[in-house]
Amino acid sequence: MKTTDQKLEILKDNAAKRRTKIMIIGLGSVGNYVLDYLMSTADEGIEIICCGRNAEKMESDVNIVRVASMIRRQNRTKVTVCGNVDLNDVASIADAIGTYDPDIILNSSRAYSGLKYGSISWANVRAYGIWTPLSIKYTKNIMEAYAQAQSNAIVINTSYSDAVIPWLKGAGKSYPDFGSGNVNHLLPRIKFAVAKQLNIEDYWNVDITFAVAHFHDVVISKEGHTEGLPMLIDIRYDGKPVSVNMDEVFKACAIAMPVDQKRNMMNASSNFEIMQAVLNAVRSDKKTKLHCPGVFGEIGGYPVIVDGTRAYIDESIFSLEDMRRKNRASIYLDGIEDVKDGVLTYTDELIAKVKDRFGADLMKTVAFDEIDAAANFLIENIIKPNIQ
Repeated sequence: MKTTDQKLEILKDNAAKRRTKIMIIGLGSVGNYVLDYLMSTADEGIEIICCGRNAEKMESDVNIVRVASMIRRQNRTKVTVCGNVDLNDVASIADAIGTYDPDIILNSSRAYSGLKYGSISWANVRAYGIWTPLSIKYTKNIMEAYAQAQSNAIVINTSYSDAVIPWLKGAGKSYPDFGSGNVNHLLPRIKFAVAKQLNIEDYWNVDITFAVAHFHDVVISKEGHTEGLPMLIDIRYDGKPVSVNMDEVFKACAIAMPVDQKRNMMNASSNFEIMQAVLNAVRSDKKTKLHCPGVFGEIGGYPVIVDGTRAYIDESIFSLEDMRRKNRASIYLDGIEDVKDGVLTYTDELIAKVKDRFGADLMKTVAFDEIDAAANFLIENIIKPNIQ
């Protein structure tokens, strides 16, 4: 597997010759939002390939986006539907990747669709990491297919990348370059809160550098506090550090949000931001700071710079080791003790909570070859007994 920088070099060369091909795997709520956002750019330099099992449904979803963007006079992008792609079948995925040879791949698939996992786990065990085997189930198949097709595409993953990407890397497998979501969903809330506290009108110019894992995106967004863990965060305006009451800032982050699929606007926007950063980097050498979970196989979420054909973790404010320690402390609260050498280890606290709340005996460790069995265990013993 080539490095992200090498893949950016290949993408830059391809972009100079032809349209950039973006493959969206899984055209559910997140995929549909991303498709709409991409079409709204009126970018003639991209081509979108939508892949999934149900060609008829995807064709219908694509048609409404194409027509709506045409009404807005923004439709400049070719869209192709690639049906009969079974995410349980590696050969099926590899065939699609090999046929279309995409430059960017977005994995927006879900192993158990139509359910927000946190609606079960947060109220009961206050941890999202329990779902990691489900989050990786299709990602591992996609990355195996990616390797078989000898693809050089930049890959973006949407589902719990904090642990999924390092799990793949630790197992010696191909792994996505970027993860979307997590801390990136929290940054706008913090910008709004800081701007209000300091009477800043151009809140979009508040600059934040933040390293933290998924648990704190949830607990700050839902409850307005950090569960007693100091945060590794730097906030600036006009290039200068600002002084704010962080307890009040985090408290103000607990804003009303929908609990249905409209929430996926945020995840889709994170994916869109990464794609735009990559395209702007290879097209015009524009430098962009992102916040991504699981980037380069690291546990948790990190500030990342994409600059031309380089992508790297931003260590200009915090050291990599400090960010790693903070992320491990955060993800521990999410039920993940470690992800190492292809093995996921749950915390003893999570195991005890699962037994108490659900009456289920969660395994302590999940080896890479046990992922499917663990995912099925979660579906049969936790999801199905707890959905209406």
